[in-house]
Amino acid sequence: MKKLLATFVLSLFSVMSFAQIEGKWKTIDDETKQAKSIVEIWKKSDGKYYGKVSQLLIKPASPTCTGCKDDRKGKPILGMEIIRGLVKDGDEFTDGTITDPKTGKTYKCTITRAGDKLNVRGYMGVSILGRTQVWHKVN
Repeated sequence: MKKLLATFVLSLFSVMSFAQIEGKWKTIDDETKQAKSIVEIWKKSDGKYYGKVSQLLIKPASPTCTGCKDDRKGKPILGMEIIRGLVKDGDEFTDGTITDPKTGKTYKCTITRAGDKLNVRGYMGVSILGRTQVWHKVN
């Protein structure tokens, strides 16, 4: 009985950690399939999740976000908070935004985790009108 209980508890912890998105993730461009950057995701004291560019793997055309329309306009891409306000909803993280520092456009964002990969979906309006990038966990 003790072994069964221990197995259940360990399984519960593995499922709980499986759904987490905190940590460092290698972004992969969905068009070129090249690794572009490392994004670090964390949970702020407001209970929401945020992510910033912690490392650039490819030199961007511009080191700053020239197309951004908000507080990120003209700010360096390295260190930029590109994910804002995600809320955990079951196995999904929703209701936040993601900004493409290349264009400065901000999209609604949903993230789901599949093992050591994140499916990061950016969209305008409804989710069906968007695109998904797969990011890989960095150890």
